[in-house]
Amino acid sequence: MSSPFGELTVIVNPHAGKRHVGQEIPELERNLQARGLEYRLVRTEGRGDAARFAREALEGGSRFLVAVGGDGTVNEVVNGMFDGDGAVIGEDPVLGVVAAGSGCDFIRTFGLPGDASRACLHLAGDNTYPLDVGKVTYTTVSGGRDVRYFANVAEAGLFAAVAARAERMSPRLGGSRYFFGFWATLPRFKLATVRVEADRKTYEGPAFGVVVANAQYNGGGMKISPRSYPGDGILDVIVFKGPKSDAFTMIPKVYRGEHVPLATLPGKSPVKPWKKPSSCSGDSSLIARICTSCDSAKASSSGTDCLHGPHQVAQKNSRRGWETSSGSPR
Repeated sequence: MSSPFGELTVIVNPHAGKRHVGQEIPELERNLQARGLEYRLVRTEGRGDAARFAREALEGGSRFLVAVGGDGTVNEVVNGMFDGDGAVIGEDPVLGVVAAGSGCDFIRTFGLPGDASRACLHLAGDNTYPLDVGKVTYTTVSGGRDVRYFANVAEAGLFAAVAARAERMSPRLGGSRYFFGFWATLPRFKLATVRVEADRKTYEGPAFGVVVANAQYNGGGMKISPRSYPGDGILDVIVFKGPKSDAFTMIPKVYRGEHVPLATLPGKSPVKPWKKPSSCSGDSSLIARICTSCDSAKASSSGTDCLHGPHQVAQKNSRRGWETSSGSPR
């Protein structure tokens, strides 16, 4: 049984999941071979390799990419699918994701298995799913402009700083790095002034962070955006306003997905987290056609109301204030 999309380019991050993904490679290959799927397997050695492998594969005529690893690996592969002008490389590429025990949050939205054996059942290519991709344009610390893409969740402010802190923690902590990183970062984190616009409704005021979600989960199982649907052309934008004391009651609600308001309002205007220099991070056995027509969003201000409308996210950074990071802990 061969894939209708041709040979699979399997991009493996063997260091993901406390190196558990590397241990899963033999099982992954056995299952691919048992299903008669033609594939070429490449291993990443460092940051940027997955994006480079994805780009080279698509430029070489391949169509079907499979990211094997955590959310950071998925994020790199997705970014490698776009050229410098923001166009998808190749014609109608297909993305598959195998978590292989990495703790990938992206697969949680779809209820897909986390082990390589069962994940391979979803790589035959007979059941694809449209997947939106978000685009973030921002100013770098050096003052230049850059663009990143994400399929799962992008964050600015507190949650991005937490992701950066968690990435520096010991891999032995696994998915709990984000939990410990949150409580280590929160006490000294400062409020920023943000402006979020959607249609005729605006929030301008203090905020600890802004989350832009295409899928539902991040941060090691937090159900950060429970109503996100990755193929509906809608991104959810959640503004966390504080105060810090709310964190003790808010975090348990976030894990359960009970922290967002229920009201929605249709709209068509841009959504722009703005004003203060900001941290930003952006990012599963799933086969998903990559879709780039996703300039739409719902925006919610945690504890208040919800806005809904097409969007582009603009983020302003400088040398001071919130730091900039990309990707998620793997």
